[in-house]
Amino acid sequence: MRALAAASAAACVLALAACGTVTEQTPVSQTTTDVMAGRWILAAPNAPTCGINFSGAPGVQQGSLAPEGGCPERFFLSRSWMLSQNALSIIDDSGQVLAQLTFANGVFSGTSAAGTPVTLTRQFQ
Repeated sequence: MRALAAASAAACVLALAACGTVTEQTPVSQTTTDVMAGRWILAAPNAPTCGINFSGAPGVQQGSLAPEGGCPERFFLSRSWMLSQNALSIIDDSGQVLAQLTFANGVFSGTSAAGTPVTLTRQFQ
């Protein structure tokens, strides 16, 4: 069941990435928020992992974040997310982008604003 859910989530994200450029105001199918909603694990080299809970309104490509304790760098300040131009941005409480990540092989990966490689993987219950 978990494998099916993971495959379904990955297929939805890949389908969204193939749609081309979108803005934060462009409504899309409800699956965007459905795919992002839930608990994800942020990992960076030489740092503990931390959970980040994603939420958002149905049909949009943005939402809020609630980081758990122990996040590396400034990720404890994460407050929102946005999918735009095939990239996931994690944004802090002052509107600054903390990281830009792209989706491949079931994982979001990229670099933080400080240049640290980071990954974001979905945690299924």
